[in-house]
Amino acid sequence: MINIAIDGPAGAGKSTIARMLAADLGYLYVDTGALYRAIGVNAMRRGADTKNAEQVAETLPSADVSMRFVDGEQRVFLGEEDVSLAIRTPEASMAASNVSAIPAVRDFLLDLQRSIAAQNNCIMDGRDIGTVILPDAQIKIFLTAAVEVRAKRRYDELLGKGMQAEYADVLAEMIQRDEQDMNRAIAPLKQAEDAVLVDTSELDLEQSIDAIKRIVEEKVS
Repeated sequence: MINIAIDGPAGAGKSTIARMLAADLGYLYVDTGALYRAIGVNAMRRGADTKNAEQVAETLPSADVSMRFVDGEQRVFLGEEDVSLAIRTPEASMAASNVSAIPAVRDFLLDLQRSIAAQNNCIMDGRDIGTVILPDAQIKIFLTAAVEVRAKRRYDELLGKGMQAEYADVLAEMIQRDEQDMNRAIAPLKQAEDAVLVDTSELDLEQSIDAIKRIVEEKVS
């Protein structure tokens, strides 16, 4: 099986690019960030402090997280509830960053992610795919952009979904999340030694996808 690992900070466009690239290549797309967001949302709904490892661990037995295709689109579920929109709020983003630093959460999701990769040609995106989850992935990409650019993209995404947001708030939250993700004790965000760096600060979506497609074609040819 061919596995493509795409890592990078929040708002770099990993999910959008990985999803479109997977569709183009006929690969399975695995949005690992959505899994952590779902765990975070579940914890918040159950009154847990998402920075408290013990409280979050107690919510894991109730975290019936799954991914399903609905009308050709991948959706995220908690039990039978579609939480695909609920997990994209700024609060869910911070909760995901918090719970992703908790060993019990990472263990809870690790086997699921590796099992999917072992059975499918897939593209998996996150923050530690190439360094921890799939260290033997044939293709590793570290996707990034200036934090101001990433914040503007996330701000536009939220407005496009009809959510209330202020750019300054989104930027502050993204800076905070970068700090947490890069400095957490377990599986911090960093570029794998054998990953190709792709900076999309000056690229639009189509250009970004083309840049990554060229890398994939070079690696698998």
